[in-house]
Amino acid sequence: MKFDPPLTQARLERRYKRFFADVRLADESVVTAHCPNPGSMMGLAQPGWRVWLSRHSNPKRKLPWSWEIVESETGTLIGVHTGKTNDLVHEALLEGSIKEIHGFEKIEREVRVSEKSRIDFLLTEPKTYVEVKSVTLSRESGLAEFPDAKTARGVKHLQELSVLAGQGHRAVMLYVAQREDCERFAPAGDIDPAYSNAMQEGIRAGVEILCYNCSVSTTGIRISQRIPVEFP
Repeated sequence: MKFDPPLTQARLERRYKRFFADVRLADESVVTAHCPNPGSMMGLAQPGWRVWLSRHSNPKRKLPWSWEIVESETGTLIGVHTGKTNDLVHEALLEGSIKEIHGFEKIEREVRVSEKSRIDFLLTEPKTYVEVKSVTLSRESGLAEFPDAKTARGVKHLQELSVLAGQGHRAVMLYVAQREDCERFAPAGDIDPAYSNAMQEGIRAGVEILCYNCSVSTTGIRISQRIPVEFP
């Protein structure tokens, strides 16, 4: 996924109310950017860190800037735009670069699986349901974790995959770490025990758990390679 037009570098002043970030541009002006990440962004929103923004020309947008990337204190670039994770996966599916789920004739997005719920991807044939989660948290060197805050919605998604697996369908939970400094993945059970329990129940029901990291640069982000999962 290429960034077009190119991103603009800035410095983070503060992130607040979940969806807002004040950033200082190169000309020293401070603007408010949209923060497209509903999580806690634990360890990612330190004042003074370098960030990169996209700018949108749509006059109807209240905030023309969107926060895309942050550089950690170790120099790691991390994609923070959770809304683009499904686009990354879609691109990878079309290219066949996710080896465990490739070669499908049809790829559908946002497919309804119940009266009140949709799944991120339905692949056919054979019928395979895929739910995607964006991962940014890393509290231990080399370890990616999810979630970074309690997520009842995330628990619900795992439960829905468990039901699909119980009905005989292939069901996959795909975690995408938008960073390349992680070599393994685990659920953050201390942050959300209910989510960790739901993962255990999903595994018993037949849900497949996959995690891939990403190659991240200021010009683009691509899904890179599978990393092992440390199951709860």
